[in-house]
Amino acid sequence: MHSLDTIPAYVAISFTATTLLSIWLFFKATNHSKQTLIFLISWAILQSFAALSGLYLNTSAVPPRILLSLLPVFIFIGVLFNSQKGKAFIDSLSLEKLTLLHTVRVPVEIVLYWLFLHKAIPQLMTFEGRNFDILAGITAPIIYYFVFVKKKLSHKILLGWNIVCLLLLINIVVNAILASPVPFQQFAFEQPNIAILYFPYNLLPSVVVPLVLFSHLVVIRRLLK
Repeated sequence: MHSLDTIPAYVAISFTATTLLSIWLFFKATNHSKQTLIFLISWAILQSFAALSGLYLNTSAVPPRILLSLLPVFIFIGVLFNSQKGKAFIDSLSLEKLTLLHTVRVPVEIVLYWLFLHKAIPQLMTFEGRNFDILAGITAPIIYYFVFVKKKLSHKILLGWNIVCLLLLINIVVNAILASPVPFQQFAFEQPNIAILYFPYNLLPSVVVPLVLFSHLVVIRRLLK
């Protein structure tokens, strides 16, 4: 398997900073809930140790170990949306801050492009391929400004934007999984998505993507109410 040793340090540093920024922005959206911050940092540390131990490098396991890092996240999100305490937490979040959180998708896309150049992910996972997620990051501050600051755009526009950006996220997540070196890999066999098997890039599927996904789901639920 291709090693990530040749990737410059600035790529890992940039992505680590982006992950911390994602956690910080979500912390701000919770109105500075220390409990949430401790939970997110603890989860990130746990995932970091898992990757550093080489846990995710066994790509022949069924189900793939890297996907097991996602399972607890989706279960937890499901619990939040279907419990009284979870719904109360969801309804307490700042829609403004959750909208701004999506700006992290710009540095994420830049890091993905660097990883492609160093043959750690396929081109289809970048904005030169099938990944249009950078559009969500670029438009996030614009939506924030005109919906919440200037109040020129309605919440229907905010709802539509969240739905479109959620679909962009689902698109790249599905492509990233099917381009990974797992038993059901469908494409990118010459240059598969191996970066997510290593620290710190494993924090993309286990921390950053869940925060982005959850932010969309929260806003959509709140606006549909």
